[in-house]
Amino acid sequence: MIEPQSIAEILGLGPSIRTVSELESAVSAGLPKRSLEKLSTRLYEDRRVANAYKFKVVPAATWKRRTRRLSVDESERTERLARVLAQAEYVWDDRDRAREWMNKPHRELHDRTPLEVARTELGARRVEDLLEKLFYGLPV
Repeated sequence: MIEPQSIAEILGLGPSIRTVSELESAVSAGLPKRSLEKLSTRLYEDRRVANAYKFKVVPAATWKRRTRRLSVDESERTERLARVLAQAEYVWDDRDRAREWMNKPHRELHDRTPLEVARTELGARRVEDLLEKLFYGLPV
């Protein structure tokens, strides 16, 4: 399992998050909007692409209405994507390689990118299983 600190670091939550319980509390309270922005810029180097990606998680009109915090559902989606990215970074031990892998279609995911698949909870589990197999050198 990926350490909650790794997920919190991707989301820009700082060192105060050390346990799953603390991460869950942060998500339940609604993550700050900047958490999704930080995640997007970690997933994409190109600022314009990163900016556009956040609207796949939170629609643009909704994003504009949000003042400071995401809803619980939006926060859960953001945390899920950060969790998968944290695992990819752990497996590849390199942010750039993890970013590349997240955005490259994979045959085990029916030629969809891990990032696309991870947008749902079941899809995220599939991506996490694939990452675990890659980490342990199992056939994929």
